[in-house]
Parts: sequence; C-alpha cells; structure tokens
Amino acid sequence: MYEHLLVPVDGSELSDRAIKHSIGLAKMLGAAITGFMAEPPLPVLVVDQAAVAYDVETFKEHDKRCEQHARTVLQKFADEAKLAGVTFDGQFMITDNIQQSIVDVAQRQKCDLIVMATHGRHGLDALIHGSLTKSVLAHSQLPLLIVH
Repeated sequence: MYEHLLVPVDGSELSDRAIKHSIGLAKMLGAAITGFMAEPPLPVLVVDQAAVAYDVETFKEHDKRCEQHARTVLQKFADEAKLAGVTFDGQFMITDNIQQSIVDVAQRQKCDLIVMATHGRHGLDALIHGSLTKSVLAHSQLPLLIVH
C-alpha cells in the first residue's frame, strides 16, 4: 500500500514517537523511509526599529550548529531503521518555510505517506503556537499519519 514514508523530525521526544511508529509501519509494509529535518534561518535582528545585519561568521556558525544537530538526529534515526531492516535516507534543509519544505521533499523523494507527530494543541494554545501538522495537512496532497 505505502512504499515510501516521509518522516519530519526535530530531535524532540515527540518526534521520537514518530520515528518509532514509522519504523514499525515501514517494516510491516516493506517500505522505505526518508527522515527529514528542517531548521529555520537566523531571525531578523531588530535594534531600535531597524534591521541589523549579522556578520558572515554568525551565519556560518548558525548553519554549522543546525547541520550538526540534524546529522545527530538523522543518524540516530538511520541506526534505528537499520536495526529494523528498513531502508533509510536522511535529508536536511535550512528554510524559513518548514511546512512547504516538508511537502516539497515528500514530492521530490516520491513519498506516498507523511508520518508526523503532533502535540494535539487546540484552542488558544494552537492559535499562539500554530500547528505545523495542520499546515502540512492543508498544503499536501499526500495522506498524513499523525502520531500523538
């Protein structure tokens, strides 16, 4: 039924649940997994109502930290998938539009299911913090398996 799962992760305990569920599902289905991690770029620095540019070294340090964090998270995911006999590929991106990057990577990698974890926020909490999962659901044509 499903042959290639996209699993966005962020290194949190919640995304660990998505990792475990997706590996179990992929093993049962004989499917492959693409683990995906997206990090936001440095936010605009505003001082006295004026945007201030970061120096090049600050950008490089930010990118390096993000990449190292992604490597660590995706390697752990890869190790768990390998132990279960599941084919795994890891992808990483720095982007200011994380929800669209999830949709784009799913299409580019020819995934047929997205597996995501959610906090299950609603009401005021959802309004304040937003919901990446709801946004992906609204923008993707693919089925979404949501893990609490």
